[in-house]
Amino acid sequence: MFTSSSPDVSTSFPESADFARIAPTSPRTLARPALAPASVRPARDETALAGVLRHPGIWRRSTSTVMAVDAQPTGLAELDALLPGGGWPRGALSEILIEQDGIGECSLVLPALAALTQARRRIALVAPPYIPYAPALAAAGIDLAQLVHIDAGATDTHWTAEQCLRAGCCGAVLNWLPNVDYRQLRRLQLAAETGAAIGFVFRPLGAASQTSPAALRLMVTASENGPRIEILKCRGRIDGRTQAIRLRA
Repeated sequence: MFTSSSPDVSTSFPESADFARIAPTSPRTLARPALAPASVRPARDETALAGVLRHPGIWRRSTSTVMAVDAQPTGLAELDALLPGGGWPRGALSEILIEQDGIGECSLVLPALAALTQARRRIALVAPPYIPYAPALAAAGIDLAQLVHIDAGATDTHWTAEQCLRAGCCGAVLNWLPNVDYRQLRRLQLAAETGAAIGFVFRPLGAASQTSPAALRLMVTASENGPRIEILKCRGRIDGRTQAIRLRA
């Protein structure tokens, strides 16, 4: 396609340019780039690390140090002896997984609720499945003036409990959540930390196999000798052995 009218051009090289006799340059003669000095790893700041590990939200399973927990006594000496701080963790979520309604779950929390109301701390009951019986609550030592019953709808139950926990004006918030996911439980846990309140969540026993961010998880089942309590999870507990406790209703 392209033509040229110019004569053929022969390319000639100098006679001294004998490429066959040119020896390749030895690698030893090449200039080596200066090596950068090895980076020095900064020394670990043990003081800063120790400060982080002392944070109340961090616990190492391998340590034998008992974790300091701000807690409210449960009123059950056997259970208090197994829980760090000796009771329900304050500023945290406690899950109570029940085999069936009325198995004794209310009796489990009544002593703590009575102590809180007598200290003029408000208690919020968010959408309980049954109407609270005021005479029985008063007989258990609960100051009814410090008790609030919130009849929230099914779609608003979680949000209402979260706001009560976060407000900082409640000593404890009780919530019944048969269907809840991890994200919602995590929000309740964070709200309890913010408001320094005790969060109680009652769930069916089938939720025991699900992961949960709650600091404490208890399972309440029926037995021949009465309701039986078993610790499924407890943040800060050194002894991980399972031990059943009988609940005296």
